[in-house]
Amino acid sequence: MEAIPVPSRIHYELLLQLLEKKTILAVDYNTKQHEKVRELIVTVRKALALQKQFEESCKQANLPIEYQWSLNETEK
Repeated sequence: MEAIPVPSRIHYELLLQLLEKKTILAVDYNTKQHEKVRELIVTVRKALALQKQFEESCKQANLPIEYQWSLNETEK
């Protein structure tokens, strides 16, 4: 059985660091833009949590997963 490709978790971490350390500081506090950035951060955190749940369900079903770093990885 082929491994199920999933994004490497580092991609989520990179997004979160960018949003939390740069983007949020670049917009004025108490503005619509600030609230949208907060929503983005929450959404990325939820996506990571959902991926972890998916990975756990695959593990329980004995389905292999493979972390992908890009779409350009060579086919096996």
